[in-house]
Amino acid sequence: MTDKQKKSALGIMVLAILFVSVNLRPAISSIGPLLDTIREELSLTSSEVSLLTSVPVFCMGLFAPLAVVFNKKLGLKKSIAVLLTAIGAFTLLRGFLPTYPVLLASAFFIGLSIAIISPLLSAMIKRNFPTRTASLIGVYSFGMGLGATLAAGLTGVFYSFAGWPTALASWGLLSIAAIILWLRVKEPAAEVAEIPMEGAAVVSPWKNRRAWYMLLFFGFQSALFFSIITWLAPIAIEKGMSILVAGAVLTVMSTVQIACNLSIPLLLEKWPSRHLWIMVSLGFGAAGVLLLMFGSTALIWPAAVFIGITLGGLFPLALMMPLDENSSPDDVNSWTAMIQSGGYIISALTPFAIGLFYDRFQNHMISLSLFLGFIAILMVFAFLLKEKPATE
Repeated sequence: MTDKQKKSALGIMVLAILFVSVNLRPAISSIGPLLDTIREELSLTSSEVSLLTSVPVFCMGLFAPLAVVFNKKLGLKKSIAVLLTAIGAFTLLRGFLPTYPVLLASAFFIGLSIAIISPLLSAMIKRNFPTRTASLIGVYSFGMGLGATLAAGLTGVFYSFAGWPTALASWGLLSIAAIILWLRVKEPAAEVAEIPMEGAAVVSPWKNRRAWYMLLFFGFQSALFFSIITWLAPIAIEKGMSILVAGAVLTVMSTVQIACNLSIPLLLEKWPSRHLWIMVSLGFGAAGVLLLMFGSTALIWPAAVFIGITLGGLFPLALMMPLDENSSPDDVNSWTAMIQSGGYIISALTPFAIGLFYDRFQNHMISLSLFLGFIAILMVFAFLLKEKPATE
C-alpha cells in the first residue's frame, strides 16, 4: 500500500468513526423534545412515556458485555455494520408504526445496539490507532455529542413541518450514510501495532480492582451527565427563567460540551497527564454547580459553560481509561464492555432518583448537592486511578 493509499484509508476510517458515533445518541435524545406531544397523542401516563428514554440507557448497561460475543462471532467491522443497520431500521420504524409498543420495542433494540457498538468501536480504535488513541477518542466522543445536540435542537423543527412520527424516524437516515462509509473502511496497516488479535487470552476485568474503579468513575461521570441533561432546564426555570430561555441555557451547555469532547483529547497530545485534565474538568464542574446553588439568575449562563467543560472533558477521558490500561484490542473490548455495563446502569438510576427527591422536597438545592457529591466521588476515584501499581 502506497503512502497516498495509507493516508486515504486513514481518512476514510476517521470519517467513518465520526459518522458511526453520530448515530449513537439521536434515537434517544430526539425523544426528549417531543415527550409531552407523544404522551398526549398516544394517551400515555408520564411513567409510560419516560420509559422511552430510560429503557435505552438501561440497555446500554445491561447488554454491553455482549460486545465480547459479537467480536468473537462476527469480528469488529461486520458487528458494527450489523448493529448500525439495527439502529437505523428501528429508528425508521417509528415513522411507519407510531404506536407505543413499537416505540418501546425500538427503544429496547436501539439501546441494545448502542451498548454493543461502543466497546467494539473502542477496540477498533485501539487496534488500528494504538499511537493516536486520544485523538480518535476525541473524534468518537465529539460525534456522540454532535448527534445528541443535533437531535435535541432539530427534532422540534422537523416536528413543526412533518409531525412527531416523521421527526423521530428522520434520524434513522443518518445510519444509511454511516453504513455506506463504514463498509468502505480498509484498515490502514501502517497504524496497526504488533498486537496479537486472534487466539490471545483475554484478561478478565471482573477480578481487577482498577477495572472496578474505572467502572465507578464512568458510572458517576455518566450519572452527572444524564442528571444535568435532565434537570438543568428545570433548575433554570425554578430560578426564574422562561422555558425558552432555559432551553437556550441547555443548548449553550451542550455546545460547550461537544467542543470539549474534541479539544480535550487534542490538548492531551501536548499535555498528556490524564489526571491533570480530570481534575481541571472537575474543578470547572464544582464551580458551575456552586454558581447554580448560590448565584443570581444571570450567573446561570457561565455556570452552563463551566458544566459543559466538565461533561465534555470527563467523557473522552473516561473512554480512554481501558485503552490506556490494555495493549490488546480484545482486552480493551472486554474492559470497556464491563465498565460501560455497570456505568450505564448507575447512570440510568440517578436522574429518576433526583426526581424522587424533588417530588419529596420541592427544592433543587438537593439536586445540586447531589451533583457536588458526584463530583467529589469522581475526585476520589481520579486519585485512586492516578498511578498504576508497579506490578502491572
